[in-house]
Amino acid sequence: MLESVKLVSLATAVPPHGLAQRDVAAAAHRAFGARFGDFERLAKVFETSGIIQRYAVRPLEWYFEPLGWPERSAAYTAGAVALFEDVANKALAAAGLQARDVDTVVTVSSTGIATPSIEARAAGRIGFRADIERVPVFGLGCAGGVCGLSIAARLAQARPGSVVLLVAVELCSLAFRLDTLTKANIVATALFGDGAAACVLRTGAGGIAAIEMSGQHMWPDTLDIMGWAIDAEGFGVIFDRAIPPFAEAHMAPAVSAILERAGIGLGDVDRLAFHPGGKKVVSALERAFALAPGVLDHERAILAAYGNMSAPTALFVLERLIAAGLPARTVLTAMGPGFTSACVSLQRAA
Repeated sequence: MLESVKLVSLATAVPPHGLAQRDVAAAAHRAFGARFGDFERLAKVFETSGIIQRYAVRPLEWYFEPLGWPERSAAYTAGAVALFEDVANKALAAAGLQARDVDTVVTVSSTGIATPSIEARAAGRIGFRADIERVPVFGLGCAGGVCGLSIAARLAQARPGSVVLLVAVELCSLAFRLDTLTKANIVATALFGDGAAACVLRTGAGGIAAIEMSGQHMWPDTLDIMGWAIDAEGFGVIFDRAIPPFAEAHMAPAVSAILERAGIGLGDVDRLAFHPGGKKVVSALERAFALAPGVLDHERAILAAYGNMSAPTALFVLERLIAAGLPARTVLTAMGPGFTSACVSLQRAA
């Protein structure tokens, strides 16, 4: 019988530059107001998004300068490495471990390109062993934190006793674009923030929770719902206005099917936890799963304080749930490009 994998620790981190939503809204008005005829109507998203503050890898003024691939890539590499070190050290300290104890590191990031990858750039300073196994993962977007937790758990189970470190780091703010006059770009400017989360996993006794099961569901013919459009200036966001109604119509059946493969019903789950992609998405998920309005309080609190950080955001929600007292069984879910739903079920450690 396979040993269960334990979530030993979880930590989060954000970059140093706090962005008040009102300041971003004012800057966006200066940048887009005179050039985008529909801006005044779209600008309401800054007020209705449910976001109060976010964090960014660069000061606000930097984003409203002319930027191309070289500038964005340099900011990504420096910022992602710094966040990786910060959050990895926090997670390892919480687990009573050091970097040299890590056998495998899974790095999830979809907001920049770096070769060598982020964990390789951080390895010398953080103190990883020379024989560490590296698993960089790109392209999972907002589902990356949950998918990464699943990947890390499977790797830990494959080698009982080994220490697996998961780090999800995203610098979504680097997709802010002055040259793109679209609704999707305005929404991204109102929604995205930067952040990182890290988990330590291994088999054996103790820990915060056991990783009970995981799974994914991918819908056909949905590639245009979410993703990146890549051009000479950098990443440009693809957001379909249908995301909230799509979540309301399709998420519950998909999650139910994933859980049923492990013999779990929705009625067996004490807390469904979600990646808060946006205020409308959170409300749509409450309706989809017949939850009382306002039940997803931790999701709304994370969105208000940090914005949508893509992959790490679901792990920020999980950290908040742990601090409040993790229920007996929690199912953490997220949606991402593909279009995909990912789930991980956690059972609270005795």
